[in-house]
Amino acid sequence: MTIAPLPPVSAADDLSVWPASTVEEPHGRLLVGGVALDEIARSHGTPVYVLDEDEVRNRCRTYRDAFPEAEVHYAAKAFLCRALVRWVEEEGLGLDVCSAGELELAVTTGFPPERILLHGNAKSPEDLRTALRLGVGRIVIDSPAEIARTAAAVGPHGRQKVMLRVTPGIGAGGHAKIRTGSDNQKFGVSLRDGHAQHAIARILGQPRLELTGLHCHLGSQITDVKPYLVAVRRLVGLMARTRDAHGVTLPELDLGGGHGIAYRPGDPALDLPALARRVRAELVESCAGAGLPVPRLLIEPGRAVTGPAGVAVYRVLAVKAGPERVFVAVDGGMSDNPRPALYGVRYAPRLVGRRSAAGPVRATVVGRHCEAGDLLAEDVPLPGDVRPGDLLALPVAGAYHLSMASSYNLVGRPPLVAVASGASRLLVRRETLADLRVRDVGI
Repeated sequence: MTIAPLPPVSAADDLSVWPASTVEEPHGRLLVGGVALDEIARSHGTPVYVLDEDEVRNRCRTYRDAFPEAEVHYAAKAFLCRALVRWVEEEGLGLDVCSAGELELAVTTGFPPERILLHGNAKSPEDLRTALRLGVGRIVIDSPAEIARTAAAVGPHGRQKVMLRVTPGIGAGGHAKIRTGSDNQKFGVSLRDGHAQHAIARILGQPRLELTGLHCHLGSQITDVKPYLVAVRRLVGLMARTRDAHGVTLPELDLGGGHGIAYRPGDPALDLPALARRVRAELVESCAGAGLPVPRLLIEPGRAVTGPAGVAVYRVLAVKAGPERVFVAVDGGMSDNPRPALYGVRYAPRLVGRRSAAGPVRATVVGRHCEAGDLLAEDVPLPGDVRPGDLLALPVAGAYHLSMASSYNLVGRPPLVAVASGASRLLVRRETLADLRVRDVGI
């Protein structure tokens, strides 16, 4: 059996998609935030997530600098914990949340509720009650049915700020399952069939609701600026029709997030300065053409803030040679990263903790779970002497990893460790078998 060789220079040696603080030592140890990944693995076990605090903070500042006139809200669904809530608040960003759980965590950590938006295509009564009890800044109405439900939850003497999520008929995003701006998906009310205008009229007829603006979210992993410019033109057009029909000028426009990042060296990523510059110009031009004042802009980056700041570290359990590739099995998998199985996402893992002189082989990194689709990285270059006990690290693991993790096969979710200035601290502990047993109350 012969394994097809790979080029001598592998993408895994390129640190361009790793946190800016990443340093490789001569003997192969990799440091993030001044802390060696193999030391974190020894201290906390594997799998383990590592999150670079300075990288998160710097990305928050980059957004604030790019959009100084806008409200930047971090999309909590990408990943949320108490420490991250504090970082985001200290860097001047707002939050958007999708559940009572995310909202409660943020507010009980000390985040100002008036700087939070509540999203969701099917908000539960508990979601609405919690949002109103805690004084959330805005509720994004996603369907006509939510209008009366939200107004009734507000009560006879209250008033709640709301936005309307509009589907502008734009298909954008890295995979069909994460495109949310087209008409044939579950989010928002359609701009094309008149449902959005009808919903606006209904909201304006509710004295307990204050419509502050329009919202849209086109999808995720968008790397082209053009879809956002089209969205601006279409939503400003709807704002103009709202003024003409109802005499109401809406003061806010939320373009959502979905800003694409690179998961592997050479992958395309959204040009943030270009996005800010061109969206600003399009908004000014479109509003001038419609005779409208320029609304306050809101944006909602999630993965672009935390994704590149995270690293997942695994221990190799087994190596198996197949006819065309080597299978490298690690102690994690689809329970801590379901994205390859869901969307076919591709990563660039690398060996950490030691330097290998062996040439690269074509490898597929697989998980420990009883599913043929439990793959973490397919057809990637790894050293030919990779062996059980080695550590593999996966960059760009700070978004939609722990937040989407499960306890499939009753494997507990990994811990998350923050690093900064040469020090590490545990933010989220490992889920243990005792945690899993305590939920099982039947007999």
